[in-house]
Amino acid sequence: MFPCVHIGGVEAVRFLPSAFFLHGGSKAECPVSSPCVTDAFGYDQSFPEEECNSQSSFHEGLSRLLGSVQGRTFALLSAGLLTIRLCVTTGWMSPEPRVNKGRGQEIRVSERPRLTVKHGINCTAIYEMEPVEVGKTLAIRKQKTYVEATDQTIANATSDCDRFVSQGYDAIQGTEFEREFPLAYSLVVHQDADLVERLLRAVYMPHNIYCINYDLKSSADFISAMKGLARCIPNVFIASKLERVQYAGISRLKADLNCLSDLLDSEVKWKYVINLCGQDFPLRTNAELVSDLKKLKGRNMVESKWPEGKQWRWSVHYNQKNNKSEYYDTPVATSEEKSPPPHKIDMFVGSAYFTLSREFVVFVHWSFLARDFLAWSEDTYSPDEHFWATLVRVPGVPGEVPRSDPEISELMSKTRLVKWSYLERQLYPPCTGVSVRAVCIYGAAELRWLLNYGHWFANKVDPKVDPVLMECLEDMLAEKRLNVQSKV
Repeated sequence: MFPCVHIGGVEAVRFLPSAFFLHGGSKAECPVSSPCVTDAFGYDQSFPEEECNSQSSFHEGLSRLLGSVQGRTFALLSAGLLTIRLCVTTGWMSPEPRVNKGRGQEIRVSERPRLTVKHGINCTAIYEMEPVEVGKTLAIRKQKTYVEATDQTIANATSDCDRFVSQGYDAIQGTEFEREFPLAYSLVVHQDADLVERLLRAVYMPHNIYCINYDLKSSADFISAMKGLARCIPNVFIASKLERVQYAGISRLKADLNCLSDLLDSEVKWKYVINLCGQDFPLRTNAELVSDLKKLKGRNMVESKWPEGKQWRWSVHYNQKNNKSEYYDTPVATSEEKSPPPHKIDMFVGSAYFTLSREFVVFVHWSFLARDFLAWSEDTYSPDEHFWATLVRVPGVPGEVPRSDPEISELMSKTRLVKWSYLERQLYPPCTGVSVRAVCIYGAAELRWLLNYGHWFANKVDPKVDPVLMECLEDMLAEKRLNVQSKV
């Protein structure tokens, strides 16, 4: 172990290698496999072994790294969101994976390689669809060099909360404009703690409130990681009631309802709530989102269409369990006809995902009509895709969408931008990532389309499919946040 100093601020970079400044007045110990840079997202950047064998060659490598990310590095440094860590020794070695084994040792948020830095990827050039730069991302995907952090790594990282939040969360702050309009989030997740942490970090603001509802079927390591995130990060908590989520069953809807109930009880008087899953990712900063939500003036943002052949989902009873009380993978239809919905409700269909006003959530929580409709929906197929779409059409509800209004399609509802394979070339360009169960997992070549379409969240993203897309979204959103803060 070698003593380590932290360098923060543009001046420290300007005088490298002769000047060293302590970042935050703190020192830490660096293992032989010390990382060189930690950015605003907590990612550790390291250099190849040949660039770390001597101090002079290390400084050359550092210069190349700083040059590769151009002005964004200096913007992050000046805002205090980038820390450069150098071990005062000439005995550098290439990095090895590490996990926490107790307080006082080095803790990484995760072992996330910044491939945009390693390969000199320019996200602006990808946004501009420059062929050479887009081609680099395809080569990276083909190499399959991305290795995500395990659930255990995230759990270990949160064993020391002070150090964990110091890796970026404590530097996040909103403007007065944002603080006056707090938001709430319901995150229903079941796997891949690394991806959940990246999503949470991307949407996090200390004045917002975040409910995590993990699937009771999730692995022990994943559950430990989610509990760790909730323990360490202010205004993040685990739902008081959890569900064993069944695909297309009522449990998926109840998971969100559990979070909504807890969020109403929280001290944060949020204005709107948004529900997300682990493969969603923001396309707007919190400030941009607040600006858009204010324009809604209490209306809800929910997909809502006439059934058009989906009546089979509620025309008969569906069983969730077999005669041994074991859950089916998905609800199974019976031959028993089902009664019409209560209160003569007109049925609509849409998405499980929503942006709802606080007033509407209060209505759902206390209304006998909403409770009766929920009870009626217990034995239907995929009730989360008709519950919200129907209730927003009920006359007199807060933010009502009149039944006579045109249908609200998923491309009109800004909450999530999904690309279906059977609608490609008709409604949007082809998927440049991969399609799984007809849903596109986006590729980097869709960066411009995603950011310009006008929606708030992308679904689906997965760094195992295309790691560059997520990195570029993270970098570009971080730069926007810094620009907003610099004007305050």
